Amino acid sequence: MNFITQHPIGISVIMLTASNVFMTFAWYGHLKHLNSKPWWIAALVSWGIALFEYLLQVPANRIGYTAMNLAQLKIVQEVITLAVFVPFAVFYMGQAVKLNYLYAALCLLGAVYFIFKA
Repeated sequence: MNFITQHPIGISVIMLTASNVFMTFAWYGHLKHLNSKPWWIAALVSWGIALFEYLLQVPANRIGYTAMNLAQLKIVQEVITLAVFVPFAVFYMGQAVKLNYLYAALCLLGAVYFIFKA
């Protein structure tokens, strides 16, 4: 646990994960709760949520960039996005679990392998 909370990659991953939770709710949460409201209300609520996403995402990327190159940072972000989105889609939005999620995860694992390969 010490590595995770003290190493730039670990700190960045924790912050990007929290950022992604806000981002996912900002992008998709309005589909569940504000579907009957005008789009501009959903946009304003989403912007309010996205502020917290940016307050975590910007420093997380700056911290992560001290230990990873830009491409590595982006691929890590994509892995985190899928790891946050799938539980959100299934448990919060009530979407069915699909085999496509597994296929997408396998593709991302391949991307992680190639982007971090020396």
